[in-house]
Amino acid sequence: MTNSNLQINTVAGEKEKRFPRLGNIGSPGWSWFRGSRRDRFRGIHTLSTVFMQSRFFRARILSYTRRAGRDRNFSANLINPLGSPEFVSVRLITHSKAPVPPRLRADVERVLISQEQLARRVKSLAREIEGDFRGRELVVVSLLNGTVMFLADLIRHLNLPLRLDFIGVSSYGLGTQSGELTFTKELRIDVRGRDVLLVDDILDTGKTMTRVIPKLEVLKPRRIRTCVLLDKAMRRTHQIEADYVGFEIPDYFVIGYGLDFAERYRNLPFVGVLHPRIYDSAIQLPVKK
Repeated sequence: MTNSNLQINTVAGEKEKRFPRLGNIGSPGWSWFRGSRRDRFRGIHTLSTVFMQSRFFRARILSYTRRAGRDRNFSANLINPLGSPEFVSVRLITHSKAPVPPRLRADVERVLISQEQLARRVKSLAREIEGDFRGRELVVVSLLNGTVMFLADLIRHLNLPLRLDFIGVSSYGLGTQSGELTFTKELRIDVRGRDVLLVDDILDTGKTMTRVIPKLEVLKPRRIRTCVLLDKAMRRTHQIEADYVGFEIPDYFVIGYGLDFAERYRNLPFVGVLHPRIYDSAIQLPVKK
């Protein structure tokens, strides 16, 4: 690509790359379009990469996920439509090819993430964490109760000296809506001056994380990093993102691999989508006064 398409500015002694406004096709920003075949190829690849990393593109993909969950032919290329390695990191999961076990078909609509997919991704997450905390002792703080299975598999793959403690947090009742946050267990390990990895099962509204992180910051750790198995970005109401994410998922009510509905289904070896009629019926139960 020519210098007119990729401008390099010096800011505080460092070079920062940015793309200029493209304007109309006849403007200088589109000179690559009139250049050689190599320039055209590089320009198209760059534009597609920038577009796929934009908030608009990710929001549009997420808006299609409900349809994708119903129509597997539609969702076949949804994960990585243009084969771009930059977009693979989004890790958006809409369905799995794994069948629902016959005994669970009355409750589980479909398998969202299979046991094999979970094992591969957890191992990959452990490698990412190891690279960032190499040579340091890590304090893993896990939020009870949904993290139990994810946590066990994660720390099994961490070849680091670590300490482990738990914070008990409860926010769900029998329904699907998040309620008042209650702390049921406080941290016991002294984390002052230490590296802390906060582990949770799912990040949806962000309400839990925005309450827990300030509690940890009061204890003056050296740094806090967050790790979640699932990220349900469509439900976010607080401005927070996890440092390590296993999978991004649509706005489904998921169970299994530690996640529950009314304290059931935690022991399932996969992440599945709960039949809506299950939680709809629970919401409609009369409340005893």
